[in-house]
Amino acid sequence: MNELKQKMDALAEQFNTPAFIENDPVQFPRAYEKQQDIEIAAFLASTIAWGNRKQILTGCRKMFHDIMKNRPFEFVISGRFNDIDPAMNIHRTFFGRDLVYMCRGLQFVYLQCNTLAIAFSESDSNVWDGFSRLRELFAQANGGEYSRHISNPTPNRHKGGSACKRLNLMLRWLCRQDGIVDMGIWHNLKPSELMIPLDTHVARIGREMGLIERNGNDRKTVEELTAKLRELDKNDPCKYDFALFGLGESQKRAKL
Repeated sequence: MNELKQKMDALAEQFNTPAFIENDPVQFPRAYEKQQDIEIAAFLASTIAWGNRKQILTGCRKMFHDIMKNRPFEFVISGRFNDIDPAMNIHRTFFGRDLVYMCRGLQFVYLQCNTLAIAFSESDSNVWDGFSRLRELFAQANGGEYSRHISNPTPNRHKGGSACKRLNLMLRWLCRQDGIVDMGIWHNLKPSELMIPLDTHVARIGREMGLIERNGNDRKTVEELTAKLRELDKNDPCKYDFALFGLGESQKRAKL
């Protein structure tokens, strides 16, 4: 375990640097100073954070620069999102209609409270409960309709619950407080409570390192991996997201 910890700490230090920001969607929430602008940018940027990273950055620029004119909170609270072309393609299967849905949910939350963190404010809750509350708030704002772009963490008899990779990524950005890549503006969730954002690279490297035994990439796999990473650092297990994701990305680039 000591050898693994040394390796993982070294990898985390290698990739958790300011240089990481340049090619990552975290650059968009980092561009703002007002808390609500940061929250909205973190939520929306993480929402489209799947697939090709260059395409993700292009989609983020379309949302924040072209559509919102770099004023996310004002855009949301004013209701100007109602003018978005619903058929506009923003990123892969995320269209204008999806952005309208998200903005309507955000407006609904901000008219009740001055922070998106309200979904994670229950003292006895965990991140999964917070994701479920957020999903319900957005559905309430949209006539009871749920979006496929807000994952459902709740297990049922058919599925084990989503890994909620993008929502966990948003929390990493907003709650980790090492002052390097992540912003750490939320304090109601401790870094020790966060769950690893599980994408295909993280899952593959996790299995190669013997940190994951399960085959599926669902909520239980996230819990299994995060528990292993807490053995390496109980206070900040998600710092190892940089180690796993960074190693996976570097291996992918080496094959090109």
